[in-house]
Amino acid sequence: MPNRKVIITCAITGSIHTPSMSPHLPITPDQIAADAIAAAEAGAAMLHLHARDPKTGKPDQSPELFEQFMPRIKQSTDAILNVTTGGGLGMSLEQRLAPAKWAQPEVVSMNMGSINFNISGAGGKIADWRHDWEKPYLEMTKDFILSNTFSQIERAMMEMRDTGARFEFECYDVGHLYNLAHFADRKLVEPPFFVQGVFGILGGIGADPENVVHMKSTADRLFGKDYLFSALAAGRHQLPLVTLSALLGGSVRVGLEDSLYIGRGQLARSNAEQVTKIRTIVEALGLEIATPQEARAMLATKGGDQVAF
Repeated sequence: MPNRKVIITCAITGSIHTPSMSPHLPITPDQIAADAIAAAEAGAAMLHLHARDPKTGKPDQSPELFEQFMPRIKQSTDAILNVTTGGGLGMSLEQRLAPAKWAQPEVVSMNMGSINFNISGAGGKIADWRHDWEKPYLEMTKDFILSNTFSQIERAMMEMRDTGARFEFECYDVGHLYNLAHFADRKLVEPPFFVQGVFGILGGIGADPENVVHMKSTADRLFGKDYLFSALAAGRHQLPLVTLSALLGGSVRVGLEDSLYIGRGQLARSNAEQVTKIRTIVEALGLEIATPQEARAMLATKGGDQVAF
């Protein structure tokens, strides 16, 4: 097992869960900023950021919304700020890239392949919806493909590489690792590669411990010492699978984007609560968490003073 410290990434709000699912999901810029700052104070070295319409909670990639919380988070923490290029389901590539092109952050997410992305069952227990958009947004994913073609990935890589941003390569299946290896062979991206294995999305690789081991061993074979592994898992699978990632020498991602819960049937009251729990587990295993500056060195980012916000 590599003698590396564990980078805790916290994904603050995402584009999967809707306001009716939890009263604790950050929606407004004020809520996103407050939750992100608290997560950093709890031990998150990296904050993965989406925005939402403050009135309806619908995913929104308007740079103007990101501008309302990103400078505040930067002023209050030393955490690495990681801007999504996945955006919300059904958005165009132009919409998805807009906030990252504005912010020119240290890290951006990069989905590494197209998949069926079915979250239609996420609201199965909800009888009363707060907003009209929520139920149709979830149900349309029965017939939805999350599009990340080779052409789209190449364009996004080229545009974001010009800003000096590093990438969180989100890999929803084993084939996505080979897609990354393809772009690495073409020198469109340079190591160290930050590989984020995504487990438990219907349409992607399942949330089984064996799959975490398989993804990690495949990445080891493809990238050797030129990468860092991390894992996130959807819903109830979050803590067991990210703990396994830490045990395998990798890093971890938690946050209300990936799971709304802190325990069986118990909603997490904040992102910081999830960060505190995984930090406690990691440290109880005899592992150390990385500070933001240590994470910057591990990922070879350009530094927090080189962003555009």
